[in-house]
Amino acid sequence: MSRSKTKPPKIYYLCNDCGHEHLKWSGKCVGCGEWNTLVEFKEREEPLPLPGGAELSLHTLTDINNSSGEVRHGTGMSELDRVLGGGLVKGSLVLLSGDPGIGKSTLLLQICEHLSKDLKVLYVSGEESERQIKLRADRLGIKPDNLFLAASTDCEAVVNTARKNKADILIIDSIQTVTISGISSTAGSVTQVRECTSLLMRMAKSDEISVFVVGHVNKDGGVAGPKVLEHIVDAVLYFEGDKQLSYRILRAAKNRFGSTNEIGVFEMRDLGLAEVPNPSAMLLSGRPGGVGGISILCTMEGTRPILAEVQALVSKTGFGQPRRVANGFDYNRLCLILAVLEKRTGLLFGTYDVYINIIGGLKIEERAADLGVALALYSGLTDIVVPEDLAVFGEIGLGGEIRNISNIRERVRECARMGFTRVIVPKAALKNLDKRENYGINITGAANLKQMFSALLK
Repeated sequence: MSRSKTKPPKIYYLCNDCGHEHLKWSGKCVGCGEWNTLVEFKEREEPLPLPGGAELSLHTLTDINNSSGEVRHGTGMSELDRVLGGGLVKGSLVLLSGDPGIGKSTLLLQICEHLSKDLKVLYVSGEESERQIKLRADRLGIKPDNLFLAASTDCEAVVNTARKNKADILIIDSIQTVTISGISSTAGSVTQVRECTSLLMRMAKSDEISVFVVGHVNKDGGVAGPKVLEHIVDAVLYFEGDKQLSYRILRAAKNRFGSTNEIGVFEMRDLGLAEVPNPSAMLLSGRPGGVGGISILCTMEGTRPILAEVQALVSKTGFGQPRRVANGFDYNRLCLILAVLEKRTGLLFGTYDVYINIIGGLKIEERAADLGVALALYSGLTDIVVPEDLAVFGEIGLGGEIRNISNIRERVRECARMGFTRVIVPKAALKNLDKRENYGINITGAANLKQMFSALLK
């Protein structure tokens, strides 16, 4: 009689960065292009049984009633509520990420003071003891009334405790430290992070517990762990900013319940993070006068117009290949603007080093910032000082034309509110202004770069 042979489990390899599955090991991931990120996994030896008699309960949209309670919880910080889309949604899973020491744990502990007034909050830390959390709370001067602390790395125990005590808010600091005992891999591995996050998501949806999860970042600035982690959660918030500076910017990279364009601005002080309700005034503070290479632009971050200072330094190069450095602005976009300036206006930057800096740690990706960067480059090359009461915004095309942009009314109102008396905007955008409204500012339309430079000299 021939013996029945047990089929060996299938072996596959999973990328530690993007989660792409490979049938065989390779030094380079075909999904994200990273090297040495593949980890070996084994398929289950026995297939999962088919479900029994359990069925889902179906509801129509009219059957679901949200009037029984608030859909969102206010965090007590309007800047954080703005990024979340109006507050923390019940049963949502939010991932908060950022560089070490930038203020993630501080922000979460501060909002606990407001949330614990009406809600039961459970704060679980796998990196600090309860005594250390208490010391940090004393330093920040906060004394939450209904906040419960625990130091644990057992994800299943955390979920059971939150359910048993009927917590409204659960904070996990951090997801890379918690584990599930039934999984043999270590904390922070692809499997542990994925399964722990999935367990927390199931708990959040079934019990309507809002969950905050702190995530570490890797050397590239992304969330450490598998890319599937960002797909599981409802919202991904990134803390940006230089730790040497006092200002922090909170940006939503993903949000199922709100816009991903909104930002929140905070200032790190001795007593924790303080909100900055007027980012334009913060970014323009300390602006030097009478210096070439400086211009003011207006960018939109979600529904909020923000004035930002652009500094350009254009100096003779000492090398055969001139340098191009962009801080807070896209490098390739800078090279494109330089090429357009040389071709369409005759300005020559071929023998000059060019440095662009957005003041305050702000990172601008909007095309409407092109005109402000071009004006700063023009001023830096010619040493013509841009008037301090002038702001510009518009997109630059390859033909040197200044193209139309959105939200022209909000931008003009913000410039007038901050005390500017002149703005140069795309000529095509003038038709979008309300002629019945008195903006209290001199508005000049320019169709191309040459017209903008001519308007500057008037």
